[in-house]
Parts: sequence; C-alpha cells; structure tokens
Amino acid sequence: MRTRMTPLRPALALLGVAALALTGCADQIRGAQGDAESSPVPAVGSGEAAGASRLDAIKDSGRLTVCTTGDYPPFTEQAEGSGEFTGIDVDMARDLAQTLGVEVEWVKTSWKTLMDDYLAGCDIAVGGISMNPERAEQVFFTAPTLEDGKTPIARCEDAGKYRSIEDINRPGVTSIFPEGGTNEKFAREHYPEGELKTHENLTIFDEIVAGRADVMTTDRSEVLYIDHEYEELCAVNPDEPFDYFQKGYMLPQGDVVFKHYVDQWLDIALNDGTYDEIARPWIGDVDLTLER
Repeated sequence: MRTRMTPLRPALALLGVAALALTGCADQIRGAQGDAESSPVPAVGSGEAAGASRLDAIKDSGRLTVCTTGDYPPFTEQAEGSGEFTGIDVDMARDLAQTLGVEVEWVKTSWKTLMDDYLAGCDIAVGGISMNPERAEQVFFTAPTLEDGKTPIARCEDAGKYRSIEDINRPGVTSIFPEGGTNEKFAREHYPEGELKTHENLTIFDEIVAGRADVMTTDRSEVLYIDHEYEELCAVNPDEPFDYFQKGYMLPQGDVVFKHYVDQWLDIALNDGTYDEIARPWIGDVDLTLER
C-alpha cells in the first residue's frame, strides 16, 4: 500500500494558485505563438500541406482529443470515483489546449492498445510515453520532455540482490510488469530465465510490497517517484539505468505544421517555468534529471 513520506499532491489552495499561474503562462505562450501560426512552415519529407494540418481541424472543432492511459503517475493517473485525469503530462495537455483556445476531450487507452487508439482518432497522446523506433514508424514525436532509462525497483531489504540484468534473469526471481508497452518488452527480452508476471499498472507496486513479485524494471522517472511514495520500496541503481531513451508526446505522422506548433509551445513551457510549476506538486524535490 502507498505510504507517502511527504505530501506530493497539491492542496486545493495550491491548485488554485497553480491554475492562475498556468493561465498567465498559457496566455503568454499563445501570444508568443501568434506569429508562428502565420509564418510559413517548409514542407519536410512526407509532411502534409498546411491546409490539411491537424492544427486547422483542432481549431475548427474547438477540441483537442488526447489519448492517455491514466495508470502511470506522476505523468497520468485517473481517479477511480470521478474518472478525472491528473498528472504532469495531463496538465501539460490542458495547457496546450488553453494555448490553442480549445477544450480537451480525453480518450482512455492502455499500453497494449495505445497505438491503435491513437491512430483511431486522437490528436496527441501523453503520459510518460517512451520514444522508440517502433512507435516512430507510425507517429511523429514532439521534442523530448525527459531523458530516461530502465532501472529496477524492489523491496528495500532485497534491493541489493537485483543490481544487474544477470541478477534478475534467474529462476525464482519474479519480475512484474503491465501488459503491453515497453516494460513488458524489456522484461521478456532480458529475463527469459526468470519468472514473468503481468498485473494492472495502478496497483502493480503493491504486489512487490506484498511479496507476490520480487522486482519491476521500469522507467527511471517512475522508479524515483515510487521510491518516494512507498516506504517499503527502493530504487536500484537509478543513476546507472540499463538503457537510454527519451519521453515525449505522440503526434500525427507527416503533419509537420502541427508538430512545429506543438514543439514551439513545448520549448517555451520547458524553459519558462510552466513545466516545472506543473511538475512540482507531483514530484516535490525529487530530481528526475538523468545525468550522463
């Protein structure tokens, strides 16, 4: 069960202040991007003509359709009762919609069906999504939001047992992961000699605490967040991940006009304090930066 060491979720008063701050940021960004929308964007590769851009369709409809799994805090989480989506990338999507002057329509997806659901009708997909060549065959990605890598997390008393792939790839060691997505792919590729177990993502770490699994290899950013959220679990070698990748948001393949717009919005948000302000209530003083 989750035992928070210090409160990472914002109080209602903090949310109110953050909302006012983000409104100001979005207005500033919208103004800064006004010139960008009217500037010609050169065609690149298979890019769509400007008149066919998703950007026009979004503004015409007044709606930004966003795919997200809702099971991957601190980036995306869906409340059981209200069904409301929260998280760093969820709030970033809201800020993008505000910059565009449109409303958000959420589409709940899963890691197994993420690509199919996105291609079926979402404008953008967010929520701690790893950028990789397989996904890039079907979608564009934004500029990166975070550098990351796979690293283990285990019960604190056992953390020293699982410092390498070889330590985990042994009979009797149970690795757990959600079905679909890059965590399953990594585990099946690297731990063929171990015991492999799937479980739904929102309560997956409770399985490790309860002793029904030994270790999970997941994104370093998630490991650091969970290490902070669970007293019983500890990150293993978080500064020496097993691999390297970046996170970003999925966009329509070939639409260079929309990608140009979103990348410019993202670049401003990452550098003017907007992203940090959104992330702070979730991660507090936890530094997700991967030093290389």
